[in-house]
Amino acid sequence: MSNTKNIFAGLKGDKAIWAIVALLALFSFLPVYSAASNLAYIKGDGNTIRFLIKHGMHLILGFAILYGVHKIPYHYFRGLSVIFLPLVLLLLIVTLAQGTVMAGANAARWIRIPFMGVGFQTSTLAAVVLMVYVARYLSKIKDKQVTFKETLVPLWLPVGAVLALILPANFSTTAIMFSMVIALVFLGGYPLKYLGVIIATGIVALLFFVLLAKAFPGVFPNRVDTWISRVENFTSSEVDTDADYQIEKAKIAIASGGVFGQGPGKSVQKNFLPQSSSDFIYAIIVEEFGLFGAFFLMIMYLLLLFRVVIVAHKSETIFGKLLVIGVGMPIVFQALINMAVAVELFPVTGQTLPLVSSGGTSIWMTCLAIGIVLSVSAKREVQNNKNENELNPLDILSETL
Repeated sequence: MSNTKNIFAGLKGDKAIWAIVALLALFSFLPVYSAASNLAYIKGDGNTIRFLIKHGMHLILGFAILYGVHKIPYHYFRGLSVIFLPLVLLLLIVTLAQGTVMAGANAARWIRIPFMGVGFQTSTLAAVVLMVYVARYLSKIKDKQVTFKETLVPLWLPVGAVLALILPANFSTTAIMFSMVIALVFLGGYPLKYLGVIIATGIVALLFFVLLAKAFPGVFPNRVDTWISRVENFTSSEVDTDADYQIEKAKIAIASGGVFGQGPGKSVQKNFLPQSSSDFIYAIIVEEFGLFGAFFLMIMYLLLLFRVVIVAHKSETIFGKLLVIGVGMPIVFQALINMAVAVELFPVTGQTLPLVSSGGTSIWMTCLAIGIVLSVSAKREVQNNKNENELNPLDILSETL
C-alpha cells in the first residue's frame, strides 16, 4: 500500500490529464484485443494474446516515457529542441533513403531500431521536436518587432526542411504539422502579413512537388497518385467499391453499432478492415460500443483539450504557454481527424487514434508530448522549492539558447 502511495505521490502536474490518459489507455485494451483477431488471422497463427501483450508493453514504455519527461523542468526543453532538431533531420533523411516496409505500409515512413527488431516512425518524433523548437523561437521574439527576412533562417528554414523530408512519404502528417505550426505562430503573435506569405509558399511548394512527382514517377512511386485518388474518391458522388473499400467497411461497422453497440469483441467488420486496430479502430469501437463508446472517446479528447488550455493559461511564461499549446493541440487534432475519416467527413489519411490505436511509435510520442504538458503544469507545484542560484549545465544551456 505504501508503495502505491509513493507512486501516486510522484505524479506531478494536472491530475485531470493523468486521469484522462489513464482512462484512454485502459479502454484501448478492449478494441485492440478485439481487432487483434484480424491480425492473428493474417499472421496465420491465430494467437491474439501476443498482440494484447505487445500493446500492453507499448503502453508501459509509453507511460515510463511520460513519467520520466514530466519530471524534467520544462525550461530544459528550450535547449533540448535545438540539440535534437539536427538529429531529427538526420533521422528523416535516413528514413527517406532506407525506409522499411511495416505490415505493408509505405516504405519511407519507418526505420528499424538496431538490435531491437522494432520499427520507429521518425515523423512523429519530428513533429514533437519541431513544435517545441517553434515555441522556443516565438518566445524569444515575443513583443519584438521582427522582419520576415529575420525569421527566415531561424524559424522557417528548419520548419521547411522537416516538412520537405516528411512530404514524399506522408502527406497527411505534413499537412497536419504545417497546420499546427501556422496555428502556433498565429497564437504566438507572429505578424499576420507574413503568415499569408508562408501559407502561399507552402501551397506553391506542394504544387511543385506534385508536378515533379508526376514528371518523374520513378522517384516517388505511387504516392502522389494515392493522394489524388483518395481526394477524388472523397469528393466524387460515385462509389468506387475497390478504392473505397476501407471507408465502406468502416461505415458498415458504424451503422451496425447503433446506440448500444454489438458488445465488446463482437465486431464483424474487424475481419474485413485491413487497419482495424490502428487507422480505423474508431469504427470498430462504434460497432462494439455504439454511440456511447463514440461519445465517450470524443468527450475524453475534448476534456484533454480543455485541460491543455487550462495548463497553458496558468503557465507564467510565454514559452510555457506556447509549449503546451504546441505539443498538446496536435494530439486532439489528430484524434478528431481519425474520427472524421471513419465517418467519411475527411479523406483517408492514415492517422491513428492517440493512446487507443495499436502501434508503439504513436503511443510513445503521444506520451512524450503529454509528459511535456505535465512538466509545465508541475512547474507551478515546485516553483517555490526551486533554488534559482543553483544552475546546472542544462540550466545554463537552456537560458543561453
